[in-house]
Amino acid sequence: MLTIDAVTGTNFAYHRVPLTRWLDDMVALDRRELELWGIAQHIDLFDLSVLAVRALKAELDARGLRVACVTPEQIMYPVNVASADPVIIARTQRFFRNASELCAELGGDLVFLTPGWGWEGEPIHDAQRRAAGQLHDIAEHAAGLGLRCVLEALQRHESNLGVGIEMLGAVLDAADAPTLGVALDTVAMATSGEGIEDYFSRFGDRVWHVHLVDGSPGGHRAWGDGELPLVDYLAQLRAVGYEGLVTPELFGTPYIYDPTAAHAANLATIRQAFEQVDARTAGIR
Repeated sequence: MLTIDAVTGTNFAYHRVPLTRWLDDMVALDRRELELWGIAQHIDLFDLSVLAVRALKAELDARGLRVACVTPEQIMYPVNVASADPVIIARTQRFFRNASELCAELGGDLVFLTPGWGWEGEPIHDAQRRAAGQLHDIAEHAAGLGLRCVLEALQRHESNLGVGIEMLGAVLDAADAPTLGVALDTVAMATSGEGIEDYFSRFGDRVWHVHLVDGSPGGHRAWGDGELPLVDYLAQLRAVGYEGLVTPELFGTPYIYDPTAAHAANLATIRQAFEQVDARTAGIR
């Protein structure tokens, strides 16, 4: 059953402080399973060195922490699985191979992917086909390392591919990779006018990861800073039998100024929401 123990620790919003501060905070918050945002300030996936991987592994081991999911930055970075440029394609493949190898070295399970973007005005199917081919190759490489990958829908300002369940499903199906599943992001879901039951109706047991984040309905906000129904979401995830990890993806201002306080308060809100779900289940009003 989904509980507070499924909530990961993550370095989203921590990129202006040292990685060790993030790790110390996660210990203090009793988060043992982590989602690592692959941002260069903490780990450089363009030029991944053996020494950097060993140093990170040592810091994790010293604290009893594990990276379960590696999420390479792929919106702001010059990588794009749907690109038609051979230089960008080659860079993108190297980047995600590095991410997969990092995940495997850290003992992780999942590599987090997005569908990229095509040129505005070009036939959407052309970009979807390119994305599917690259995602297939990335998933195959990750599978060879014992990993699975998850594909997340995006908001329209982030991409013109994978916006909403229908488009995401088209890319996923075309990629034709059994070790490629779905990451449900509550903001991407809400901005497309969709719900948790819609995701599980379409993808079933291929929903392997969740980004649990508030918005209005867009944004990457702490719970309570947006308008999305956290208690309902948690209850619905339980109802469909989801038992994977959930990541609170806080991003941007004001969280970057004091990520310690932001993550502590957000976790406390999620904990209270689980208590409300428990009470609802028990029939307590």
